[in-house]
Amino acid sequence: MVILALFAVVGWINPRFVSENNLTSIFVGNAYIAVAAIGMSLVIISGNIDVSIGALIGVLAVISGLLVTNGYPVWFAWLAPLLIGAAINTLVGCLIAYARVPSIIATLAMLSILSGGLITFTGGQWISGLPGAYQLAQFRLLGVPSPIWFMVGMTIIAALLMRYTAFGRSVYAVGSNPEAARASGIGHASTVVKVFAIHGAIAGVAAVLFATQLQVIQSTTPVGLELVIITASVVGGVSILGGVGTVVGSTLAAILFAAIGSSLIFLNVSAYWLRAVQGVLILATVLADMARRRRTG
Repeated sequence: MVILALFAVVGWINPRFVSENNLTSIFVGNAYIAVAAIGMSLVIISGNIDVSIGALIGVLAVISGLLVTNGYPVWFAWLAPLLIGAAINTLVGCLIAYARVPSIIATLAMLSILSGGLITFTGGQWISGLPGAYQLAQFRLLGVPSPIWFMVGMTIIAALLMRYTAFGRSVYAVGSNPEAARASGIGHASTVVKVFAIHGAIAGVAAVLFATQLQVIQSTTPVGLELVIITASVVGGVSILGGVGTVVGSTLAAILFAAIGSSLIFLNVSAYWLRAVQGVLILATVLADMARRRRTG
C-alpha cells in the first residue's frame, strides 16, 4: 500500500516518475538488492545476522568478471559465484553453529577479510572488456528484463520453501526458540549451516546481477550496501530478534527503498535523505516488533 501510494503521489507531482524508463530503472537497478535480501531474511529469521553481505557480493562479482575476461565460459562465470558464495558462507555458518562464535562477530571478521582482500587483489581497478553474452542483467524475456524475473522467481521459490517444507519450519523454530527446537529434535547447528550456505548461493546470484548490469565491474560495492539489505529485510517484516518474517516482505521493502530514492530525485530533494528515511523506518519497525512481542507475551 505504501509503494502504491508513493507512486501515485509522486507521479501526480512529477509524471516523469512513473515513466517506463524510470520504472525500469527502479526495478532493474535494485533487483540484486531484493535478491540478496531474500537470503538475509533467512539468516535473520534463524536468529542470526550477516554484516559481510556487501563485501561478499563485491568479491563474487569481481571473481565472475575475472573468469569471463580470462577466457572461461560465460556459464561458468555465472555459476562460480554461487558455488564460492555457498562455500564461504558455509564456513561462516560452521563457525557460528559449531564454534559458537556470535554471528555479528563472525561476519564482521569476514567483512574485513573480504573487503581488504578485494582491494589488495584488484588494486582498486575496475574490470572492463566484458563480452556481450555475459551481460545477464541486460537480457530480456518476453520483453521483461531478466533481473525482474530473478527477483520475482526467487522470491516465490523462497516463500514456498519457508512456508511448505520441513526445512522452512525448522528455520522459524530455531530462530524463535533454539532450546525448544532442540528438544523437538531439530538440528540447530545443521539448520544454521544450511541457512548460511543458501544465503551464500543467493548472494552469488545477486553478485552476478550486480556485475552484469553495466559494462564494467566495480572493484568495490556501493557504500552501505549491507545496511540497505539488512534494512530491507527488517522493514519488510522480518523480526531482528528472529523467528518471524517473510521473504515477500523483504522484496517489497527493497522496492520501496528504490522507489523512495528515485522519488527524492524527482522531487528535487537531496538523495542523502534516503539514509535518514531508512534509519527512521528500521527504528520504527524494530520498536513496533518489540511492542508486538510484549503484547503477545
